[in-house]
Amino acid sequence: MNSPDIPICSAKGCRAAAVWVLAWNNPKLHTPERRKTWLACEEHREHLSQFLGVRGFLKDVVALTDWVEPAAPDTGT
Repeated sequence: MNSPDIPICSAKGCRAAAVWVLAWNNPKLHTPERRKTWLACEEHREHLSQFLGVRGFLKDVVALTDWVEPAAPDTGT
């Protein structure tokens, strides 16, 4: 069983530790700079990347250890 602080793969039914971040954006719903993320284990990285890529959503695939959360835009408040 995984510890609650260990990121888990986003693939349905997978409980493996994530090692990849798949940054994506649905241009019909999100502004161009917005990035949603899915996490992937080694086994599911290609499958999840293809799923997002076929739809034109995939923007980047980065090792979890190298991922830096984009800064939130300044809203002026």
